[in-house]
Amino acid sequence: MGYALTGAFVIGLAAYAGYRAATPQKYLVTNRHPESNDQIEKVLESLKISDESLQQIMLLLEDEMNAGLSPAMHKNAVVKMFPTYVRSTPDGSEVGQVLALDLGGTNFRVLLINLLGHAQINLTSKIFVIPQSIMLGEGMNLFRHLADCLLDFMKKENLVRTSVRYPLGFTFSFPCKQEGLASARLTSWTKGFTCAGVVNEDVVKMLQRALDEKNINVQCVALVNDTVGTLMACAYKDPHTAIGLILGTGTNACYMEQLNKVGTWDGDHSEPKQVIINMEWGAFGDNNKLNHIRTKYDEEVDLSSLNPGKQIFEKMISGMYMGEIVRLIMLDLMQQDLLFLGHREGYSGYKAPLFSRGGFYTKFVSTVETDEGIGFSNTRRVLEDIGIRNPTYDDCAIVQHISRHVSKRAARLAGAGMAVLINRINRPNVTVGVDGSLYRYHPRFKRNMEKCMHALVNKHIKFKLALSDDGSGKGAALVASVADRTLRRKPLLSEESEHDEPGTPINFHRKFDTPY
Repeated sequence: MGYALTGAFVIGLAAYAGYRAATPQKYLVTNRHPESNDQIEKVLESLKISDESLQQIMLLLEDEMNAGLSPAMHKNAVVKMFPTYVRSTPDGSEVGQVLALDLGGTNFRVLLINLLGHAQINLTSKIFVIPQSIMLGEGMNLFRHLADCLLDFMKKENLVRTSVRYPLGFTFSFPCKQEGLASARLTSWTKGFTCAGVVNEDVVKMLQRALDEKNINVQCVALVNDTVGTLMACAYKDPHTAIGLILGTGTNACYMEQLNKVGTWDGDHSEPKQVIINMEWGAFGDNNKLNHIRTKYDEEVDLSSLNPGKQIFEKMISGMYMGEIVRLIMLDLMQQDLLFLGHREGYSGYKAPLFSRGGFYTKFVSTVETDEGIGFSNTRRVLEDIGIRNPTYDDCAIVQHISRHVSKRAARLAGAGMAVLINRINRPNVTVGVDGSLYRYHPRFKRNMEKCMHALVNKHIKFKLALSDDGSGKGAALVASVADRTLRRKPLLSEESEHDEPGTPINFHRKFDTPY
C-alpha cells in the first residue's frame, strides 16, 4: 500500500482547498459532539479490538512463546524468548556497593549504587560522552575509553582500593546473543556505532580486558538487558515482581519462567529451577499472525519504516509509531472532508509537520489527551505546532477522539500481553515492573491497561503495575548484586567483616540455598 494514503491526499488537496474556500458554510458542524459523526466512527472502528479478539491474540502469543522456547522451533520463531541466565531476584536485604555502566548511545553513564538494606538505595552517577572518532574507530579503543571514564569516576568516589574488587553490571543496549550471565556476543552495531573488531566478539570479555589493562579493581559479573533491569529494580522494593515491561520508544517484556518449560536452556538445572526470559515480543506478528487486526494505517507505518515486515506488535503499541498512526488518520479524515474544515486557512502549507512523516510526535498524543472540558488549550497548541492555524472546537474534539482510540488500542494490546504472562506464572500475587516514556507520561495508558487486564487475568490472581526506577542503571547493579552471590563463594571479594556497613562492597551473610 506504501504511500497510498498520503499520495491520494496530496493529489486531491489543492482542489479540495479551493472547493472549501468557495463554500465554507457547508462544513460548519453544529453537533457539539463532532467526534460522534458516523463517518468518523466508521474510520475508527478498525482500531477497536473486543475482549474476545484479545483472548484469541493471547492464545496466539502463547503459541509463539512456546515456539521460541522449543529447541526444534526456536530458529524460525518470531518471538525469540532468550534465556537471560538471571535466575534470582533481589529481596531488598542486600547491603553494599555495586557499580553499573549503561551504554546505549553517544552518551553513557557510570553509576555507583549503595544498597542500604530495607529496599533503600542511594545512587551517584556521571554522564560521559563518546567522541565520534571512538564510535567509528577500533573496537578495543571503545572499551578502553569506557575503562578510562570508569576509573575517573572511581577516583572521584574514592573507590580505587587494591584490596577490594567491585562487581559491575553492564547495560549494553545493542543486539547481542547472550551465552551466559557475563557473556554476550555483539550481532550488529546500531545507533551510529561501527567500531571494528567487535561484531561476533564477547563484549564482556573485551570490557574486562580493558579494565584489567589499567589494573582497575572491578569485575564485570553481568551483562544486562534493560527489560531485565526494569524487573530487577522493581523486585528490590517488591518481592512479588516477576515481570518487566518496557513501554517507551520501543516495547519489550521479560518474565520469570520455570526451567522445565525452557527447552532451549543450556545451563545447569540446580535450584532455583527458573530463569528470566527476554521475550523480544515486539516481533510478535512478524509471521502475519496479527494481520487480522492491522489497519491500513498500520500497514502504511510499517511499509514506510526502516524495517518493513519487522516488529509488527511494537509498531502497534510503542512510542516510535503511535503519533504517526494518529497523523495518518488525521490525513484520511481531512481527505474525506471530516476534519479541519471550520475555517478558510485551516493549514499552513504542504511543508507543515502534518504533511511530513513523523511530524506528529507521540508526546503530542499524550498532551492532547490531558485536555479536559471544552477549552482544549493543549490540543490547540499542538495543532498550531503542526501547521493548523486557529483550530476550531470541532477540530480539537475530533483529534482528541482519534488519539484516545489509538492509545487505547495500544494499551489493550499491551494489557493482553501482560495477561498472558501473569496467567502463565500463576502465582497468587504478581507485580509487573514497568518503565518507558509512553507508560510514564501518557495520562490514560496505565488505566486502560489495567482495565483490560482485569477482564483477562484469571480471577484468583492479584496483580499490580509498578513504575520501575532506572532499570538500565539500578537494575544493572542489582543484577550484578545477585550474580555476586555465587561469585562470593569462590570468594572474589574481601570478606573481612562479619557485618558489613552500608557503603562497603556487597557481601551476603545470610545463607542462600541456591545459586542465581
